[in-house]
Amino acid sequence: MKNKNFRAFLLSAFFAIFLTGASAQTDNIKPYNLGETLTYEAKFSKIIKGVAVADLNFTVGSAANGKDYLIKSQAKSKGTLAKLFRFSFLQEMESTVDAQRLHVLKSTRHDVQRERIRDSEALFDYINKKVTFTETNPNDPMRAPRIVATQIESGTQDLITGLYMLRSLPLAVGKTFELLVSDSGAFYKVPVRVTAREKQKSMLGTQWCFRLEPEIFGANRLIDQEEKGSMIIWITDDARRMPVRAQINASLGRVEVKLKSIAYKPKQ
Repeated sequence: MKNKNFRAFLLSAFFAIFLTGASAQTDNIKPYNLGETLTYEAKFSKIIKGVAVADLNFTVGSAANGKDYLIKSQAKSKGTLAKLFRFSFLQEMESTVDAQRLHVLKSTRHDVQRERIRDSEALFDYINKKVTFTETNPNDPMRAPRIVATQIESGTQDLITGLYMLRSLPLAVGKTFELLVSDSGAFYKVPVRVTAREKQKSMLGTQWCFRLEPEIFGANRLIDQEEKGSMIIWITDDARRMPVRAQINASLGRVEVKLKSIAYKPKQ
């Protein structure tokens, strides 16, 4: 992977960590907890070891209608990234989720990459099995919006709601799931294998975790690069099913994402 592809790789990698729900039966584990906030830190390594480059936050709240879920997420670069690569970014997403069926109903995104700004909205229509993606440029309000309509399948999620749906899957070593992803007007099917059960250290202590390996690199994948890469996610083997660590490897370097904190807003 050439250096000119670093920006696309880094942004895609951060959000690909939290892929999607799968077309499979789930365990009786509740994926959404109102008031829960998860915070992660991402570090990049190549020549320099473990340079913190971004923070990621995910918060579960109630939607405006009072019955569905609203997931707010943010990925924000740190100053080190701008100093090393002359690159900074901010991505903010909001996902509205049907509380009964756990389907994503609507996703909005505010995407800032240095001077480039884009706002987008995705509306999910499960009756007609279609998602309509609309993207606008706030810096050029006279430009016509980019609109893409794509066929989807039942069980499709966006990049953020997938983090939570992974927590409800019936994970076991040797199982394989097919993940259904809608992002930026495109639809992807991503195989993911549960390859091991390993101990991992995190802010939760040392715990047994399932090791998941999604195939996100390659033609028609989330990260479409000529060169091969790999991705690993570790999720705790307990009732919480907490994603505690992720790792993305490519020739450009390695991105490590680790759980930094968990907070719960008291119920009103």
